[in-house]
Amino acid sequence: MRLPAILTALLFSAVSLPGQAQDFPRATPESVGLSSAGLERVTANLQAHIDQGHIAGAVAAVLRDGKLVYLESLGKRELETGSEMPDDALFRIYSMTRPVTSLAAMVLWEEGKFQLDDPISMYLPQFADQRVFVDPSAPDMNQTRERVGDITVADLMRHTSGLGSRSSAIYVAENVRLRSITLEQMTNNAARVPLFEDPGTSFRYGLSATILGRLVEVWSGMPFDEFLQERVFAPLGMTDTVFWVDPARLDRLAEVYRPAADGSLRPHEMEEVDFTEQVPLLEGGVGLVSSTLDFAKFSQLFLSGGELHGRRLLKPETVQLMMENSIADELLPIGRGGYMAASGWTLGGFAYALDPENYDHTVSPGEVWWDGSAGTRFWIDPLQGIVTVIMAQISPADGEGFREEFKNGVYEAIVERR
Repeated sequence: MRLPAILTALLFSAVSLPGQAQDFPRATPESVGLSSAGLERVTANLQAHIDQGHIAGAVAAVLRDGKLVYLESLGKRELETGSEMPDDALFRIYSMTRPVTSLAAMVLWEEGKFQLDDPISMYLPQFADQRVFVDPSAPDMNQTRERVGDITVADLMRHTSGLGSRSSAIYVAENVRLRSITLEQMTNNAARVPLFEDPGTSFRYGLSATILGRLVEVWSGMPFDEFLQERVFAPLGMTDTVFWVDPARLDRLAEVYRPAADGSLRPHEMEEVDFTEQVPLLEGGVGLVSSTLDFAKFSQLFLSGGELHGRRLLKPETVQLMMENSIADELLPIGRGGYMAASGWTLGGFAYALDPENYDHTVSPGEVWWDGSAGTRFWIDPLQGIVTVIMAQISPADGEGFREEFKNGVYEAIVERR
C-alpha cells in the first residue's frame, strides 16, 4: 500500500532512502515552501495517467534548495511480467544526453583546451572543406555549393552548425548514424555529407552534440565514455548513467511502450540494436541511459553554481554562461509552434524559457529544461530554486501530456513563491 504523501514526507527525515538518494538531504515539502497535500494530488494525477494506459509507469523527483522533497515510483517497469517500477529504474534518456555532453566540454573549456569561437576544423580537419546543400528542403549530394564561414564549437553547442538530424532522409540514405560504427566513423560520415545551411545562420536541431562528444575525445585524449565516467559521473555520484545496460542492471531497465490501435500499450523497439547491448557508438546526442535521481544530481549541479556535495565541477560564472540564451535575436524563434517558439537555446544544451506565457505548462522566466524522445524530461528553475525530473518510457513521448501535467501540479503545490 502506498503511504499518503503527508506521511511519506514526515518519514523522509527519519528514514534513509536507498542508493543514490542518500546524497540529497531529505526534507518535508512544507520546510521548503511546498504543500504535501498538493504533491499528493500530483501523485494521484500521475497514477491516473497510468491507470488510463497512457504510460506503464514513471519515477519522478522534486528538489527545492537542494533538498529532496518528493520521490515517487509508480506503475510497472514491465507490464508483461508485472514488475513494479523501482525508485532506481533505468530509462533511455535520448536527447537529455546533450546537456551532459555540453557539461563535459565546458569542463575542458575551463582547462583552456579550446575557445568557444574556435573552428572545429582545428581539431577535426575533415570538416575543413565541407560544402552546403543548394536546397536544404530537398538535399541532393550532387547539388552543393561552397560553405560560407566555419562551424565553431559554440555552433555545435547551440545547434547553429548546419548539421542535420540523425533521422533526416539524407543522413539515413548515407548511413551517417549507425550504432554499429564508432564515434570517429560517425563524425567522418557527418563531415562527408554537406551542411543544410551555412554555420551560424539558423537553429537546426541535430547531430551537433554527438560531434561535440568526439571533440571531447580529441581534447581530453580519452574515450568519451571514460571521460564522462571520470570527470562527470563519478564526481556527481551518478552511478547509473551509462551508454549500455549491463546484465547487473538489466532488471531495473524500464520497457519502452507504444499505444496500439486498440489503445493498449505494446513493447516498442526504438533502435535496431537496443541499449542492452554494448555497441561501438558513444553518442553524445542521444546515447545515455540514466535514472531519475542520477539526473536530479546533474540538474542540481546547475542550481548549486557548479558544485554538488562538496565536489566542484565548474566555476559559477561558467554555469551562468551555460544557462543563458545564446541564440541571436535574428535567429529566433527556434521553432515554428508550441513552446519551442517561445524558447531560446543555451551553450549548456538546454532549452531556455524566453516567453513563459506561451508555454503549454508552467515555467519560470529563464528556466532551462529538455526532454527525451522516449518520455523523459527535466526542468531547472533558478527563480524558484526547484529541480523537477520525471521519467517514463513511451513512444511517442507525449503520453497524453503526463509530463506537462506533472510540472503544473508541482508548481500548483508551491506555497511560498519567489
